[in-house]
Amino acid sequence: MAPNSFFASGELNPNITAESVEQLKRVYGLDKSLPEQFVSWLGAVVRLDFGISFASGQSVRDEILSRLPITLLLNAISLVLVFAISMFLGIKSALKQQSLFDKFAKQFSLLSYAMPSFYLALLMVIFFSVELDILPISGLHSIEVKNGLDYYIDFAWHLILPIFVMVFGGIGSLTMYIRSLTLGVLKSDYIFFALSRGIKGKKLFRYFILPNISPPIVTILGLSLPGLIGGSVILESIFAINGMGLLFFQSALSRDYPVIMGILIISAFLTLLGNILADLVLLKLNPHFKRAN
Repeated sequence: MAPNSFFASGELNPNITAESVEQLKRVYGLDKSLPEQFVSWLGAVVRLDFGISFASGQSVRDEILSRLPITLLLNAISLVLVFAISMFLGIKSALKQQSLFDKFAKQFSLLSYAMPSFYLALLMVIFFSVELDILPISGLHSIEVKNGLDYYIDFAWHLILPIFVMVFGGIGSLTMYIRSLTLGVLKSDYIFFALSRGIKGKKLFRYFILPNISPPIVTILGLSLPGLIGGSVILESIFAINGMGLLFFQSALSRDYPVIMGILIISAFLTLLGNILADLVLLKLNPHFKRAN
């Protein structure tokens, strides 16, 4: 049974005294009633003050900000590549249904969907880092490289494996979803009407197919926004990347509740922000969407 307090059952330190526990509770405001704690916590969150980390004793905001840039970079690059590749594979696969390309895209998507990311990461490390010795195993920088252009080249070299694994793992399901959307549009009456009027090729794709598959894709893109901050717990642990995913994993193991709450609050806010941005983009793409709702 999980304890109802971080200080219960001597979790912080088996040898801690009762007086020290009471002092820590006063420091973290846990000696107040629950309504008082909630009001105090809510006011602090509005100021982006998530408290002090139990594990490091540093500000949670500083802990998050120190890990945020690399996680943003990794996930932003991966997200752009995933959507770009999935759009290409999914749409072309639907347009060339039952062709060799369509069969390849479906098999590739199935492999991507079924392959566990941690297993693929280990395979890539064994093959490219251990056997061939052409890519670094982990981290973001080599010890001997300090600054200059070589520093940034070395940094990009370290990102190849993590980004490849993240992109490969995200392509499968999105490709099949976009393929399904495109096939649904191709079977609609207005496509037959356009074809009967001699509209084909790029004009058909630009004015009839793309506008009708864009809204669901934009919605998924908006819901992907929290992933930019949350990072990948497993991959950041395997590749020893000091990002938000690894911070969340370490905080969960050490029961560092302020850090966990800080990350979850930011993720919840980004989920709402992603939905709002997706709706705004949908209104821009289709002004009649507002009238329909």
